[in-house]
Amino acid sequence: MVEPDLRRVPGPPVEAGGAAGPGRAAGRSGVARPESGRAAAASPWAAPLSPRTETLSPLAGPLSPRRGGHRPPAPFRLRDRLVQRWFRYATGLVAALVVAVTLIVAHQLWVGSQSTWQEWGLSFLTRTEWNPVRGEFGALPFIAGTLLTSLMALAMAVPVSLGIAILLSEYAPRFVRDPLIFIVELLAAIPSVVLGLWGIFVLAPLMQSRILPAIAASPLGWLPIFGEPGPGYNLFTASVILAIMVLPIIASLSREVLLAVPLDQKEAALALGSTRWEAVQHVVLAYGRSGIFSAAILGLARALGETMAVTMTIGNRVALTFDYFEPGYSMTAIIANELREAATELHVSALVAVGLVLFCLSFVLNAAARLLVLRLGR
Repeated sequence: MVEPDLRRVPGPPVEAGGAAGPGRAAGRSGVARPESGRAAAASPWAAPLSPRTETLSPLAGPLSPRRGGHRPPAPFRLRDRLVQRWFRYATGLVAALVVAVTLIVAHQLWVGSQSTWQEWGLSFLTRTEWNPVRGEFGALPFIAGTLLTSLMALAMAVPVSLGIAILLSEYAPRFVRDPLIFIVELLAAIPSVVLGLWGIFVLAPLMQSRILPAIAASPLGWLPIFGEPGPGYNLFTASVILAIMVLPIIASLSREVLLAVPLDQKEAALALGSTRWEAVQHVVLAYGRSGIFSAAILGLARALGETMAVTMTIGNRVALTFDYFEPGYSMTAIIANELREAATELHVSALVAVGLVLFCLSFVLNAAARLLVLRLGR
């Protein structure tokens, strides 16, 4: 093999005397070679790196023109700022529309109920008589029926919903969890009128024949809210229907809250020797209590506004009672039953006043619950 002529290799000039310059080592051919890669990169004879070979960190800012990058053109930056500004204005407009609609509804209810407030004033809220023939109206029986059924429904639904949420988020294996989630979501999609029909033909006869006598014979029968068993259409039956309706809402929201608990906290509790249930009780539930309370309040709001299922199962008797085994009435039920049959202006005004009371009651309960959630979060 013929060796190449090293004298033809181009290179930097060598100083007189054949000595290599600083930072270079002279070969046997008299051509200076760099000692290291750093010296070669610093050599003025080295070729400049191509911009395409430069590697930048993904966290670095935009490339400058000297490094081969480019800045976005000014029109694009201006367009982005305009889009962000208009998007902010659009979202603010939507929020303002929600507030405006709420105020319009409240104003219309107030205007439509002026005759009632002028006739009785705030005593309309404490009157118990409701007789359209004689023109006597009072909202207390309906307020009591709405609050009694909603609170009882919440008392029955929250423990069951919380148990379902803990099972789905902490204990259930995947082949059990997915079907249960589907069933819970399917329960939330059942129309209220279908649940009302089920309450009429199935739940009410079952209440009258089996459930109410069993409750009366149990230690719960000593409570003053449970009297003698009566017909199947009563406050307790309506409460059970409402509990079934709000259960999937509270369960789904509580499950999302429990899944949002940081995994590090649960692992830390288990590492300290806690059992699975102790970690759930002292870490998971404590961390998500504000979210669980918010889910319960949303369920309460759903129960306050329900109409058809309650109307079909509550009994529809105008009477102020605190006995869950007795028929009652709710604010939504009285509006749905008598609004189309109202013949006098005072009757219509009284029904609109009941609607205004329901609106204010829902607003006050949700506002108070929101403040309590903020306090718990802090």
